[in-house]
Amino acid sequence: MYFTILHWLAIFFFLALFVLLVVISRKETRPNVFWSMVFASFLVTTTGAVFSMFVLDKYTKKGKLVEVENHRILRTEEIVFKGKVKNVGNFKIGQCKLTIKMINNPVESGKLSGSAVFKPSGMDFFKTKEKRKERPNTIEKVFIVAKNIEPDEIQPFTVRMPYPPYFSKTRLIYKLHCH
Repeated sequence: MYFTILHWLAIFFFLALFVLLVVISRKETRPNVFWSMVFASFLVTTTGAVFSMFVLDKYTKKGKLVEVENHRILRTEEIVFKGKVKNVGNFKIGQCKLTIKMINNPVESGKLSGSAVFKPSGMDFFKTKEKRKERPNTIEKVFIVAKNIEPDEIQPFTVRMPYPPYFSKTRLIYKLHCH
């Protein structure tokens, strides 16, 4: 995780808050209560610091997918994705992960039937292994597509993933997560 100046300010804020709470706890004369107050202060400030790191990461490190295209390679039954990742934030990004989800023949709203939603499986015990094996209709893969991107920098990427031959009318969903 790459820390920005905002991350360091949050760490110093929560450290100062912990010291302040310990100083306030010193006024307690009973030793058991003092140590429980110090422990509670530690838990509260640590939890706040950890959550603030995640929130700051989400809102300071912003990446964007640009010019994403794909094409199938029939010989190897793969699909190749090419594109670019752009840092649209004001801070350096350490790493970007791209999640690609392929959905085979997604259900349209007007053509939804009960058999598409519910499949009875009470007699699965008597089926052979080959009949129990089903082909997945959703495939999801995560790729690291960029590392150490400066603000306004663009990095190209190319990733490959298997494309099952039984897929038709495939829907692709891209999700980029940078930190």
